[in-house]
Amino acid sequence: MKTFSRWLLRLSIVLFSLLLLATLGSYWWLRGSLAQLDGALELTGLDSPVQLLRDGQGILTIEADTRLDTAFGLGFAHAQDRFFQMDLQRRNAAGELAALVGSAALPLDRQHRIHRFRARAERNYARADEPSRALLDAYAAGVNAGLEALSIAPFEYALLGSEPAPWRAEDAYLTIFAMILILQDDQARFERGMGLMEAVLPADLFAFFSQQGGRWDAPLEGPAFSELPVPVSGYADLLADQDQALLSPALQADLVPGSNNWAVSGQLTSHGGALVADDMHLGIRVPNIWYRANWSTGPSGQQLSGLTLPGLPLLVAGSNGQVAWGFTNTQGDWSDVIELELNDDGSQYRTSEGWSPLIVHEETLQVHDDAPELLRVKETQWGPIIGQDYQGHALALRWAAHDPEGANFNAWFMEEADSIFDVLPEAHRFGLPHQNLVMGDHHGNIAWIIAGPVPRRVNLAGTRPTAWHTRNGGHWAGYHDAEQQPRVVNPPSGRLWTANARVVSGEKLALMGMNGPALGARQQQIRDRLMALDQATEQDMLAIQLDDEALFLAPWRARLLDLLDAELRDQKDAFSEAHAALLNWSGRADRDDVGYRIVRQWRLAVMDRITAPLETALRAVDEDFRLRHVGRQLETPVWTLLEAQPAHLLNPEFSSWRALQVDALSAVLAPWYEDGTLANDPWGARNVLAVRHPLASALPLLGDWLSMPAEPVDGDTHMPRVQSPSFGASERFAVSPGREATAYLHMATGQSGHPLSPFFDAGHQDWVQGKASPWLAGATEHRLELRPAPP
Repeated sequence: MKTFSRWLLRLSIVLFSLLLLATLGSYWWLRGSLAQLDGALELTGLDSPVQLLRDGQGILTIEADTRLDTAFGLGFAHAQDRFFQMDLQRRNAAGELAALVGSAALPLDRQHRIHRFRARAERNYARADEPSRALLDAYAAGVNAGLEALSIAPFEYALLGSEPAPWRAEDAYLTIFAMILILQDDQARFERGMGLMEAVLPADLFAFFSQQGGRWDAPLEGPAFSELPVPVSGYADLLADQDQALLSPALQADLVPGSNNWAVSGQLTSHGGALVADDMHLGIRVPNIWYRANWSTGPSGQQLSGLTLPGLPLLVAGSNGQVAWGFTNTQGDWSDVIELELNDDGSQYRTSEGWSPLIVHEETLQVHDDAPELLRVKETQWGPIIGQDYQGHALALRWAAHDPEGANFNAWFMEEADSIFDVLPEAHRFGLPHQNLVMGDHHGNIAWIIAGPVPRRVNLAGTRPTAWHTRNGGHWAGYHDAEQQPRVVNPPSGRLWTANARVVSGEKLALMGMNGPALGARQQQIRDRLMALDQATEQDMLAIQLDDEALFLAPWRARLLDLLDAELRDQKDAFSEAHAALLNWSGRADRDDVGYRIVRQWRLAVMDRITAPLETALRAVDEDFRLRHVGRQLETPVWTLLEAQPAHLLNPEFSSWRALQVDALSAVLAPWYEDGTLANDPWGARNVLAVRHPLASALPLLGDWLSMPAEPVDGDTHMPRVQSPSFGASERFAVSPGREATAYLHMATGQSGHPLSPFFDAGHQDWVQGKASPWLAGATEHRLELRPAPP
């Protein structure tokens, strides 16, 4: 027995030692893909030495003599800290993800490869001017030097059993296309959905449910849209020939993408300079999409500081010391869907000049550890075929992103602008996802303008799919020039604001169009907070960005309190407890507030039940239809129906409007009350951060280690502080150009995507807690010198 015990002890020691050695080996192996922070390297591709300085958060400062050497240094740092992120972005745009991660990515690759963005990137690079190509070449050289300088490839590639491919200069265009795919719909589902609704619904019902504004509007120019009355047509007409059992909730997730930016002019600041605030709302994962950097070129160069996007050699948003700028998505109409007439064998399509052959591109989709797949992409003179409508008509997409004007590096101009008036004549030439560019300068001027090419539509509204092959059919005649670009400059109020909702009216709105603008509640709340300021400071800007007051939900709370009368409260204990929670609600999207969560979820459940017959009828015609693709403004018609409660637009599954609302409340409360109380179900029980690495879900033992802490947070959708578990303000900043020392900037996660890096989560808690992190880099803690290799 003693011999067995000694043998078991020795075996345990051996196994423990092997496990320890394996752990230490894995640790040292993993360290091999960490960025080099100190020392010196000799590299080809440089004209003169470059200093890469990092502070305690890993914020990068580049010291270089030329802009090309700055681009090299930025590319080097991006690759060392973020190459896997850069690779995912370019592959996503090119439809090449399956080659890295396997067949699970094939559906997305098929969708994106239709646009042949790899070929368009090569075309755009070939057509670029010499300075742009030189900048991209220098950046690509820096990226590849940074990748090669790692002892081993980024750890993700070993986990995937792959090797990283070198960065190519044209991959920067793919990074732009990746952002376009995030911010614009490559399937044009809004326009297609509106076309289906117009074709299927009675005219008054379509007009009612397709309203694009109302009482929550807060444009920079023009009034709120008038709200339509209850239509005469009803659901009975729509569903007369349908099986009632098909009715099901529309599942309105209400997670609306968006961003905030605004500016105040010098008339509202103590120093007379403009003040610009920006928080771009995006999906949040590890690492953050943005990378903080500062640089100047030469002893007299302007000081650049703010946010870069790994994959691009530019400052995306920030300040050059003279002008500060930030972006939000426009939700304008930058594409059109064309109904095609094909010949009998589908090889030709009709144009105004007669029949024309479809151009067929055979695209090979590579698949990791599997056979490749051949995809036949069919293109017209207007753009690729993206699908069919409910009648079987082939549909082509005319999209600014497909043109050379749609992706370029003309936004480089922002780095050297001395005032907003330098930028205004150039913004129409910026090839990026069309943005609300809000900017201010050190003189105190402010401006809003569309950044990106605005299509010049002829005989075309661009709001529904139409045929372009007739003699009088619509078409695009290039893009508008600088004079026509929608803008607002130095408004009398001294304030500008955007939040993905409608910004202008009249001719300006007709030029830019609308493609699913956000409900105006968030924009209205920002406007009203700005109007309440007599003088503005950076702290005032942060207070607005963190504003989580539930002004939008207050009318819904009042309605629910009316519903929860004494008779209803006596029916269920859950109803009585819900009533008490509503009376005690904070009026904010507070993580500890039960009442807020009840109101929020009840609103969605009511909307689902009201609109379910509409979605059911439309899906019966086109099974791919989803109301959420067109229904960002459903609040307006739904509230009108709740106020009027017309019998002919009551969901036939319910006997009364009261029954519909009670059923919605029961459905919300039932799962929460299974433990006999609602006290354990505050807003924070649902709004828990899930900021994770893309590979975290595939690595259950390491997933938490690759992710930020899962913690409850304040904020929600229809308020300035937009926050959901994995979506929200990717960053927040406010800056007055030339006064960066008093500015702030914080962002989710950290500078590095490597879990062993000291910068993996540095600064993340400032973002979580809403603390004003300094804009400028702190004291230098690391210095790496990049030296030109001897000839």
